[in-house]
Amino acid sequence: MKLVDIYNFLDALSPFELQEKWDNSGLLVGDMSREVKRVVLSIDVDEALIESLEEDTLLITHHPLIFGGLKQLEFSKYPANLLEKMIQKSISNIAMHTNFDQTHLNEYVSKEVLGYDIAYKDGFVAYLNVNESFELFSKKVARAFGLTHIKCVQCSDYVKVAALTTGSGASLMRSIDADCFLTGDIKYHDAMEASSLKLSMIDIGHYESERFFGEILLKHLKNLGLEVIISPSKNPFIYI
Repeated sequence: MKLVDIYNFLDALSPFELQEKWDNSGLLVGDMSREVKRVVLSIDVDEALIESLEEDTLLITHHPLIFGGLKQLEFSKYPANLLEKMIQKSISNIAMHTNFDQTHLNEYVSKEVLGYDIAYKDGFVAYLNVNESFELFSKKVARAFGLTHIKCVQCSDYVKVAALTTGSGASLMRSIDADCFLTGDIKYHDAMEASSLKLSMIDIGHYESERFFGEILLKHLKNLGLEVIISPSKNPFIYI
């Protein structure tokens, strides 16, 4: 199958035009006219993953390897070091980032991972009817994401409505209309601001909340007649 056919399939599934202005989803490496022999799904691109891939593989990632404009390609530095290896092995790359967050990822995590129905969605934010104590809800969240410890900002004892944004969504907190906001990468000053807003927060981790990307997309791609596999991206953090 040609790369352009897969690109068009993905665009119909989760339109690239939905991505944020600062994002860089779409075709990042490759030639639309090239034939693709197999597809690999991963959150990110790293050196070990590239080394494991066969030639003429299409790598579909959640996070774009190229975010801003590249002013140089110095192959000893990131991300040029990875791009060089990808080009040498004819590895193509399509990123599905903020467009996929809106169309699939937040909904899947809400329903399939956390087990709550979505009351309504507002862009990157899914609102969930919880109606549980903060203690019970936080423990359920920790189990769902496999978190031994979680960072919380607790402003009330009860959660009627929770908001969810996978990845890093703390910048949205001023627009959140809920008792508790679930997102990743919560910083110290985010916590201070949340406290002043009386908004409870639970840090669900960036990697931990987005690691379901591959299994979601696999269900849609497996009917294309291509070899499609998930290559679990390695979390760059370790917890001791």
